[in-house]
Amino acid sequence: MDWRDRRFLELSGARVPIVQAPMAGASGIELAVAAIEGGAVGSLPCALLAPEQVVAQAAEVRARAEGPLNLNFFCHVLAPAPDERAWRALLKPFYDEFGIEDAGDPPPLRRPFDAAMAGAVEVARPDFVSFHFGLPDAALVDRVRASGARIIGNATTLAEGKWLAGQGCDAIIAQGDEAGGHSGWFLDAHRPVGLLALVRQLAQAVNVPVIAAGGIADGEAIAAALTAGASAVQIGTAYLACPESLIPPAHRALLGTDAETVFTNLLTGRPARGFRNRLIDALGPIHADAPPFPHAASALAPLQARSRADFGPLWAGQSAALAREMPARDLTRQLAEAALRVLEETA
Repeated sequence: MDWRDRRFLELSGARVPIVQAPMAGASGIELAVAAIEGGAVGSLPCALLAPEQVVAQAAEVRARAEGPLNLNFFCHVLAPAPDERAWRALLKPFYDEFGIEDAGDPPPLRRPFDAAMAGAVEVARPDFVSFHFGLPDAALVDRVRASGARIIGNATTLAEGKWLAGQGCDAIIAQGDEAGGHSGWFLDAHRPVGLLALVRQLAQAVNVPVIAAGGIADGEAIAAALTAGASAVQIGTAYLACPESLIPPAHRALLGTDAETVFTNLLTGRPARGFRNRLIDALGPIHADAPPFPHAASALAPLQARSRADFGPLWAGQSAALAREMPARDLTRQLAEAALRVLEETA
């Protein structure tokens, strides 16, 4: 088979050069199992899980599917609690509309990767651990590596990719501007770069496999990324339309349409790409009064309880119009077969 650069296949043992993207709130055990059955690397999003949940979910995937498993974690620096008066003033008209007087206790904050999560990795023993927003402290990285897991970093710029390679990452995700969900930038300000430009730069600058992520939803796009120098691709939005995804009907209904996606900081405090909703239309996608990540989500929780579609995240990438419903195992196989045909035709 002509997969161009086979290094990620050799590193992972996957049958096809596809990583199913970890998408908190949208993907879980069922999607990871189905992707692995299709020949890909299955992923579990762990940023919203407790350590014992990480262990339990990884064990269930292992029991049901034989193939490579990736656990994904956030490793942001947790900002101190901000002054939210300006933010809550912006949200007050919505609170008044729904008669919300007491917002109650906020939900738990997204916590960065810590010693307890390193312990969960040591028990779960995944094939890969991928990190978003840089890497955790070196001592934690050493514990992950000692567990036998390979480490994948996420780069949104050439500088970030070089830094991750210098820290010993086994593979690097090139996350293009087109990607849905949180942009994983961590070195400087958020400066989006298109996927193919980023892949070409990283492929020439680092000596580890590059995984292309962003706007990839069909075989032709996979082939283009591999031809540009990627060793594999990470796919998220195309999997959202699968029955195994966990998204609600209002989110699912936007897939396969021409609905716009935008970067917004309103929902968590960091730029993330998703469909427009009522909150974004009212306040604009980016607002200076949104508290820093992850605090912005706290005051939105009671509104999301009334209407998740209007006030919650509807993450999706720029390939959302190409998403088509089918079982995730079949989607994985069809994508790989289509990509291989294109690569063989252009060899």
